[in-house]
Amino acid sequence: QVQLVESGGGLVQAGGSLRLSCTASGRTFSSRAMGWFRQAPGKERQFVAAISWSGGMTHYADSVKGRFTISRDNAKNTVYLQMNSLKPDDTAVYYCAARRTDYISSYHPDYDYWGQGTQVTVSS
Repeated sequence: QVQLVESGGGLVQAGGSLRLSCTASGRTFSSRAMGWFRQAPGKERQFVAAISWSGGMTHYADSVKGRFTISRDNAKNTVYLQMNSLKPDDTAVYYCAARRTDYISSYHPDYDYWGQGTQVTVSS
């Protein structure tokens, strides 16, 4: 099992920034692709960003490209999501997820482990 704990959410004004963190514990963090997803009330879970084990491959949803950056520090078992130029449409619960493999994916059923989520609210 891999346990994932997100932090860093909160309330921010439009145009502001937040950095989310996701720390893993339990089974090895190595050789796992990681991803961030979000879910707004009444909407389906939506892909945000993903990163390979080495960090050499990343993938972003079009809606966040150029504003969000995913990164990881494997020595700290932590993945980050830097969110800049936030918009009210970014308001959602953000979830961290891990795969058993190192292949990044934007498809949430491909992910095997999930955190509990952290709320991000962007006011206009």
